Amino acid sequence: MKKTIKDVDLKGKRVLVRVDFNIPLKDGKIRDDRRIKASLPTLEYIREHGGRLIVMSHLGRPKGEVMEEFRMKPVAIRLSELMGIEVKYCEDCNWDVVKKVTSELEEGDVLLLENLRFHKGETKNDPALVEKLLSLGDVYVNDAFGTCHRAHASTAGIPETKKIPSVAGFLVEKELDMLGKILIDPARPVVAILGGAKVTDKIGVIENLITKVDSLLIGGGMSYTFLKSEGYEIGTSLLDGESLTLGKELMGKAAKRGVDFLLPVDIVVAKEIKEGTEHKVVDKSDIPSDWMGVDIGPETIQKFGKIIRGAKTIFWNGPLGVFEIDEFSRGTEAIAKFIAENNDAISLIGGGDSAAAAEKLGFADKMTHISTGGGASLEFMEGKELPGIAALDDKT
Repeated sequence: MKKTIKDVDLKGKRVLVRVDFNIPLKDGKIRDDRRIKASLPTLEYIREHGGRLIVMSHLGRPKGEVMEEFRMKPVAIRLSELMGIEVKYCEDCNWDVVKKVTSELEEGDVLLLENLRFHKGETKNDPALVEKLLSLGDVYVNDAFGTCHRAHASTAGIPETKKIPSVAGFLVEKELDMLGKILIDPARPVVAILGGAKVTDKIGVIENLITKVDSLLIGGGMSYTFLKSEGYEIGTSLLDGESLTLGKELMGKAAKRGVDFLLPVDIVVAKEIKEGTEHKVVDKSDIPSDWMGVDIGPETIQKFGKIIRGAKTIFWNGPLGVFEIDEFSRGTEAIAKFIAENNDAISLIGGGDSAAAAEKLGFADKMTHISTGGGASLEFMEGKELPGIAALDDKT
């Protein structure tokens, strides 16, 4: 168990809070502020307990260069609106200036630093940058679950030094608690639904889940690799050719453990991925040579739905089709609806495209928990140690 902000004295302290404000921007406007809202309980708690907040995040991939389109100013404006206070914003990357600004903070003040990835040492976990960040604070709080699988200066570097108390924020605490419900004594039956493109991206997840779940439902682009490994022709569907043998091995492991490993039985196919293009439903054995799979079919939807309705714990990661196009989003929408309507189950959505799909389709508020970290949630489900979590202080 890791210590949380409830385990440290915050009164009058400079509190370095690592959040994940890596949010989509277009023309300087925020398109999705869910990650900002997810951080509010932690930020408000620190303010209420007399902390002086120094909030830090990355945005985009500026690769150690100052790039105007990746400045944090729009985030500071939105955070001010959400908190109902003026959030100070330090757009300077000069450390003398940053230290002066942070030293002038009073209890309850909130300061947002400029994009951490404007510094070359952030992604390299450079000790020099770690020391500069450490000089700004008395307490460190990690509330950026979406970056906890990265060993960067602001995620792993600071707490690894053990020079200041380093604890989890409420969001990180919640993520670990909710995702842990699948890996540690879950309510059964446990059903995992995996979509997305490549088998190689989810090998570790599948292998670990095979030891935890009762049913594994596979859709999306990765399902065609499994179908191909079973000997079916898949036309021009997405194929992860390097994983054909592995796909067969994974299905064999599931069979040995008595885990239902379900693939689509019918497929929505099209000649191209485009709005309004011709499409039809075919049996998995009848995909035309010049067509590609773009969604699960109605029979598969009903088959998957029956299993989902009977589940007590559900984990979903990855869309079941090309959900960005309405004609090919039916499978993803149906699965999301089945999950949302199962009021007897704990439903956990593994971030990334799954979270976007649940939001787009209007089911987000009916899920038990939607993770803020796609990559981090997958590595957690693999059973991997996340550097940003491992380095935090342990409860005694």
